[in-house]
Amino acid sequence: MPLQFGIDILLKNEPNWKKDRIGMLTNDAAKTNKGIISRLALKEAGYNLIKIFSPEHGIKTIGADGAFMKNSLDEITGLPIISLYGEKFMPSENDLADIDIMLFDIPDAGTRFYTYLWSMTYWIEAAAKMNKKIIILDRPNPLGGNQSMSEGPMLDENISSFIGRLNMPVKHQCTLGELALYFNATQLWNANINVIACEGWKREYLFYDWFLKWVNPSPALQNFEASLLYPGLCFFEATNVSVGRGTNYSFEWIGAEWLNIPAMMLVAQNILKEDLKIESLSLPISIDGNTKETKGIRIKIIEPKFYSAVINGLILLKLVKDIHPKAFKWMPYKTNANPTGENHLSLLLGIPNAEAIFDLPLQQWLQKMSVLIKVERWKKEIETYLLYN
Repeated sequence: MPLQFGIDILLKNEPNWKKDRIGMLTNDAAKTNKGIISRLALKEAGYNLIKIFSPEHGIKTIGADGAFMKNSLDEITGLPIISLYGEKFMPSENDLADIDIMLFDIPDAGTRFYTYLWSMTYWIEAAAKMNKKIIILDRPNPLGGNQSMSEGPMLDENISSFIGRLNMPVKHQCTLGELALYFNATQLWNANINVIACEGWKREYLFYDWFLKWVNPSPALQNFEASLLYPGLCFFEATNVSVGRGTNYSFEWIGAEWLNIPAMMLVAQNILKEDLKIESLSLPISIDGNTKETKGIRIKIIEPKFYSAVINGLILLKLVKDIHPKAFKWMPYKTNANPTGENHLSLLLGIPNAEAIFDLPLQQWLQKMSVLIKVERWKKEIETYLLYN
């Protein structure tokens, strides 16, 4: 059976709320399995869309990472767009006053710090507070649904943020529909929620098992390989090491002018040889408006189905720090949600004072990380809410 997203199932089975007033949180990456933008397909099918809401990166998914997104007008439907990554993250009572149905359709990247998930949780919470019916059009997780591949750390909610709002692992192996049901229940929001599940998807499927063309969910995730590496390489954004944003290799590459390439390749290949292939590659990187050819390494995954992205990314980060003790620095990462950019590593990793852990000797660090990565309790907690066998 060809893969069908929640939007495809909805279009096949017209609901009794089709003519109700619908507000939709979505973006251009949300498409049918035939490549038609979801909100256009709904409009053409006669659904009564009256208002559009957009997440980080905006409706066109081309906004810079963390950039403030303004309200605007949708070129596709002619409807007003209310940004939920600008002045607010949750729709207001006024935004929803003339809406009967709150519809959600956005693809995910399978990682806790990918913010579309948290926009969805605010969407659900608003629906509960304002007694609105909410429909989640589900989509597969491109990283698969095999729970044995989930990786922590679990989030310490004392450092809750828009890149990690509630307790869950970094790499969760769930669909957004499953997480919607989980958080609606465990946070006691009790929204009137319905998830329209996909058909033709199995938990062991990764993106390449879908047999569909890749659609960038945001500017820097330009292909499936980048999405596989993203849960581990994103930690480098709390440092003075580039992840290749603005090039064709974003989140497939790390680099810095001072990087000792021979040492990195030798040590990394010895430690990570069963998981990764590493090759030297220089890229033109823009720093403070100046573009410089920058030394770096391109990272290729040997076996995607069994790749532990988080621990491998953290090991690379530890190696870069230890091999370059003078040049390496922790850096702030300013966004609309975190204007100072402070504590970025802790917010990404979900644990307070995360930088201090990287000062441990390598073997002691590996022992600590091997404990933090395990998420056995999560696997038991989420099991009730899984929609796909």
